[in-house]
Amino acid sequence: MEKLDTLIQNNNNLQKLVQLAKQTDAIALDTEFVWERTYFPQLGLIQIALSDEDCYLIDPCAIKDLSPFGQLLADRSIVKIFHDAPQDLVILHRATGAVPQNIFDTRLAAGFSNLPATLSLCNLARELLDITISKTETRTNWMQRPLSSEQIAYGLNDVRYLRAIRVILLTRIIGPKIKAWLQEELNLLNNPATYSGPPLDKKFRKIRGSGSLDRLGLAVLKNLTIWRETTARKLNRPRGHIIKDTVLLELARQRPRTVDMLREVGILSANAFKKYGKTISAVTDETCRQDPSSFPSVKRSIRLNIRQKKTYEKLNNLIALKCELLGIAPPLVGTSAELKQVVKMLSSNGKMAGNAQLRQTGGWRKTLLEDFFKQNI
Repeated sequence: MEKLDTLIQNNNNLQKLVQLAKQTDAIALDTEFVWERTYFPQLGLIQIALSDEDCYLIDPCAIKDLSPFGQLLADRSIVKIFHDAPQDLVILHRATGAVPQNIFDTRLAAGFSNLPATLSLCNLARELLDITISKTETRTNWMQRPLSSEQIAYGLNDVRYLRAIRVILLTRIIGPKIKAWLQEELNLLNNPATYSGPPLDKKFRKIRGSGSLDRLGLAVLKNLTIWRETTARKLNRPRGHIIKDTVLLELARQRPRTVDMLREVGILSANAFKKYGKTISAVTDETCRQDPSSFPSVKRSIRLNIRQKKTYEKLNNLIALKCELLGIAPPLVGTSAELKQVVKMLSSNGKMAGNAQLRQTGGWRKTLLEDFFKQNI
């Protein structure tokens, strides 16, 4: 097979690249995109490395049918190596229609190999390979054509070292048990639900300040958030270009149920009022007429009593000790809120408050904390 150009710009060469990739055990991948004036990221480049020297750039601006690449993503026999995989997986899933399988995330793996699970690729390459990866093109426009030589070099270097980094990370992991725990975590990335964000009817919980609202305010915020999300998708515009989070929150507080009330409170800009005023007031009014029993519950910060605080301290100390011995980054075990919920569960004789599904009650996290659970139930 003849040597391919570094920049793949037609379906014939894409097919050839896919065939080459299928002859390897693992490929390194990355994406570059622009996400400023659209709801969906605009995919500008796909980088792929078959080895540290055999690196290519796929041009999605020139190739409209990426289905051959999607077949490669879905091939479970080939490892796909990313650094901080979730966002790349979202973009590639949408661009190809394929569900990527057999993912290896070097940032996640670092957390199981006695390194922080928050390291950037640049810092990880410096730590493991003593190589400095230039980040000069971080803010570049990846939709421009032709690509500059600097953009091409930058894109290639983002995948060039990932295969070597994966090998080193796997050698650093202490024993087969920890490797199995890592694999358990990586397997979650085979399911788009893991990285696609919260469902549409749960997105309102992510808006800063939502915890200060009462149940009716939360219901209004929920329905306005669903409307905004649907509108932003339809128009392919950023959410904030429709209505900003701060405005949604204030609308949920003041709850103007008519166009006149909305005009009087003066929350919206003149342009937003003209475009969306009737809809916003209608959604608000309809929500206020709903059965209060259907309103979302208020989620308060978790408060621990004196006894629970001591248990929480013991739990954190145990996690710190075990993670140091096993080479695992403690934040991977759970967030502060999750661990507080664990303590609440234990103080309720092991019953889950509100039937919350805690990660710590299953899988490798349960195994890690098993002794603690036995001592405190």
